[in-house]
Order: sequence, then structure tokens, then C-alpha cells
Amino acid sequence: MIRIDDRMAFPTRSIDVLTVGELLVDMISIQYDEKHEGSTYHKYFGGSPSNIAMNATKLGLRSLVSAAVGNDAFGNYLIDKLRDAGIDTQGVQRVDGSTSMVVVNKSRSTPTPIFYRDADYRLSCTPLLEEFVTQSKIVHFSCWPISREPARQTIEQVLKVAKQHNVLIGFDPNYHPMVWQKGEDGVSYIESVIGKVDIVKPSEDDAERLFGRDTPENHVKRFVELGAKLVVMTLGKDGSIISNGSETIRFGTMAEEIVDTTGAGDAFWSGFYAGLVKGHSVRKALTLGFAVSAYKLKYTGAVVDLPRLEYYKEFNGGE
Repeated sequence: MIRIDDRMAFPTRSIDVLTVGELLVDMISIQYDEKHEGSTYHKYFGGSPSNIAMNATKLGLRSLVSAAVGNDAFGNYLIDKLRDAGIDTQGVQRVDGSTSMVVVNKSRSTPTPIFYRDADYRLSCTPLLEEFVTQSKIVHFSCWPISREPARQTIEQVLKVAKQHNVLIGFDPNYHPMVWQKGEDGVSYIESVIGKVDIVKPSEDDAERLFGRDTPENHVKRFVELGAKLVVMTLGKDGSIISNGSETIRFGTMAEEIVDTTGAGDAFWSGFYAGLVKGHSVRKALTLGFAVSAYKLKYTGAVVDLPRLEYYKEFNGGE
């Protein structure tokens, strides 16, 4: 259990947040386009774990990305973006196959993605990656790498090493059946993973895709029963519900303007992790996460020019 008013004690390590998983291109429509009927899209840096690393770096953390991209122009673009942000690219593997891409409609609610996957799931577990895990305070991953081999085996080894070295593990259960192999029961596998992690942050849509229609309270209870030590469920305009199994709290939305929801959850994770690493209580770190997410919602794209964490001190409750 992770107590909501406790602070986390991290060992002294060189990496604050290691994200493992997809690094890809987001093609986002320039118009609000729920049915993908528009003809013009702009290219953006993307991939949920990689977005978190970029955002966390902007907030003042030392972040690293472990991911796989193709030997192509899109792969070059993504690596250049990481370098421009001051992130070491040693963890990015170049593989045979095209760099993965997601086509996304610009949206004020939940965007509808179309997936084109190749290089991302070819991520392999190398001695260097295992070394990165041992040097990290937090390891984060999403459903993408566990949806296909060999990346699934890579994540399983990462989890094993992280547990051995007392690394905090965050998991985004952003399940979507389209990213899984046809005919595979992704839900059962995800359920088996939840008990191996510390923190999960499903959206309401994620939980419904996993467990069917139900109340947010029952969805949160399900994640706790599966072994998560802290569950953060985001509910869009209705805020969020957070529980560790014995304590449950709610947050209202901080969003004042919504231009594009792409990457809002990733912005939350980065602010939340920054709050934890900087020594705030879990409750205050949650507040910072929601404040960073609200800031991101005012801009298009998953990665925007976030101010450093100190900017959000008005949400910091005096800590």
C-alpha cells in the first residue's frame, strides 16, 4: 500500500525516471475531426512513455528513454527531438522495420487513434537496459510493449530487475484491443501484470475497455484487488478518484481551457513523478500532476513547452 499523505524515500541514483516502451510519431489532424475525414495532419513527437520522459525533463528531472525505432527518417526525427531536449539517447535501439506511428484526431474529449506498428515492439532486453533499471528511482511502462513479443519479455525482465533493486514501478493500463495480436486475450495478461507494479493510472475509458461498464468506484476497487498499491483513475471533466484500498480521495478537474487532450495523461504522470522525486507527499504530487496536465490541455500535441516544476507552486499547498 502507498499511503496518500506519505513521502517516498528514494535511494540516491543517477536516473529519476526511466520510461520503457514506445517511441513513435503522432500525426495529429489540424482540425477537430472525430471521424478522421480531414486531409491535413502535422507530425509530432509521441509515444506515451517517451512523452513522460520529455515532460519530466522539462520539469527538472533526469529522465531516460528505452525504446526501439526504425532506421528511417522518422527514427532520426525522434532521436533528434530527444537530443534537443537534453535526454541521453543510449537507450534507443535502432531496429529493422519502420518507425511506429499513430494517426490521431485533434480532440477536446477522447481522441480516436489509428495505429501503425512495427519497430516499437522489437525492443530487446540488453545488459545496458538492465543497468539503466538499477540506476533508476522510477521505472514506467504502458500496455504497448507488453502487447507483443519480444517487447513483452523485455518488460518482464525489467520488472524483475526493478523489484530486485527497490525501484518504484508505474504502469499505464492504456489497453486498446487494436494494439494486441488478433485473438489474444490481452485483458488476462494485463490483469497478471497489475500485481507486479506499484502505481496504475487508468482513464475511465481504459477501465471500461478492460472490465466493462461499471462505476468508477468499482473499477478502482478491481485494480486494487488485482494488487495495485495506488490507483489513480482520471474521469475527464469529472476529475479523478484515487485509492490505495483503505483511503479514497477525489480531485476536481483543474482544466480551464481544453485545446487538445492528446498526452494529457502523460503530462499528469510527469508532474506526479516530479512531485514524488522532489520530496512532496503523494497527495501533493497528485496535485502537481493534475496541474501539469491542465497546463498541457491548453496546447496541441502530447509534448509542449512546460515550465519547470516551480511554476506550479501555487498548487503546492505550502510544501
